Amino acid sequence: MSDKNVLFDVVWERIAAHSGQEFTQIRGGKFSYQVKNWHVVSKRTNQQFARSSFEEAFQLVPLPNTVPIQHLRGPSYIYAILMDGRIRLGDW
Repeated sequence: MSDKNVLFDVVWERIAAHSGQEFTQIRGGKFSYQVKNWHVVSKRTNQQFARSSFEEAFQLVPLPNTVPIQHLRGPSYIYAILMDGRIRLGDW
């Protein structure tokens, strides 16, 4: 379960701070992203994933895989970002 002392606003700041860096999906796909207008925009697919989707997924961290967030748009991207060590910083 997530450390309730870590607020999602802090996590979103971490996500924004790593914009442009390479992340790896659960099956090995590489991508980078930009944060624009409360969305993560994948440079690989040019798809947008809403901040609210990340916030919803954050309630479930640590995620074992993408299955718990399949109902969200871009589950493999959300998983890759939220479960990356640069975003987690050992908090979950």
